[in-house]
Amino acid sequence: MSTTASRVQFGVHAGLQNTSLDELRALWRHVEDLGFEWISVWDHFYAADASGSAVCLEAVATHAALAAETSRVRCGSLVYSIGYRHPAVLANTMATLDQLARGRVTLGLGAGWHQTEYEAYGIPFPPASVRLRQLDEGLQCVRGLLTQEVTTFEGEFFTLRDARCEPKPVQERLPIWVGGGGEKVTLRIAARHADGWNLPFIAPETYAHKVKVLHEHCEREGRDPASLTKSVNVGLAFSDDDLREQFSTMAEWVRPGVLTGNAQEMVDRIGQYTEAGATWVILALRAPFHPDHLARFASEVLPAFA
Repeated sequence: MSTTASRVQFGVHAGLQNTSLDELRALWRHVEDLGFEWISVWDHFYAADASGSAVCLEAVATHAALAAETSRVRCGSLVYSIGYRHPAVLANTMATLDQLARGRVTLGLGAGWHQTEYEAYGIPFPPASVRLRQLDEGLQCVRGLLTQEVTTFEGEFFTLRDARCEPKPVQERLPIWVGGGGEKVTLRIAARHADGWNLPFIAPETYAHKVKVLHEHCEREGRDPASLTKSVNVGLAFSDDDLREQFSTMAEWVRPGVLTGNAQEMVDRIGQYTEAGATWVILALRAPFHPDHLARFASEVLPAFA
């Protein structure tokens, strides 16, 4: 095994649709007991698919429950939409959550994509170019509020005047990750402002290309690419039935980024992601959850990267 592969860390991203807080609490405890180092939530009001279902837990409340229920894992988000909360609200929320988690929160932030839920709630859904400019500004506002005593910002979308966010997070620098793979703008925003970057459900060779583009943006920004944490969300399905049970009509869309087959095939696939630059591999799961599948992965796959 290569040195690159040996440095990979593993987490679980548990979807909030078609589940309950009791089920999630049990899953989180199981994940932590198995030795994973990360658990994250998503930010949706409706199911993150084409079903139109509104059976989905709210992100901030669930993130707080995650912070309170666990004691060791990083408590992440993949990712909050900049269109749903003013960055000052989000910054204050994350600062308090980090107090609750005793310094274990990572904030993932993105431009948003689920038009159905925007329209259902009357939230403006401007073109991607506008949403990305909002993301760029929002990141700057959140970073300033979390790290500076006083923040002033005058932008196209957001304005802060001698704004404060107290108390600060436990962490001196609460990590902010950007989600998305747009090569012209999103990856440039990540290179310019973020501590980490996440992309879901793509094949290793596609991930390698995105990392190359990200590194090129880092170089243009005068930044060491090694200073940016790179993560990938992948599905886990020991059978095709399992894949379809979790992802339904999205099964074929996510398939390029799903770990399948036997343990060695999964080890080899993870190795391809780490060779491409990933330092975090995060299992993106949806209900119905199968704790036994996670236990099998922990016993058969994780030891190869110990």
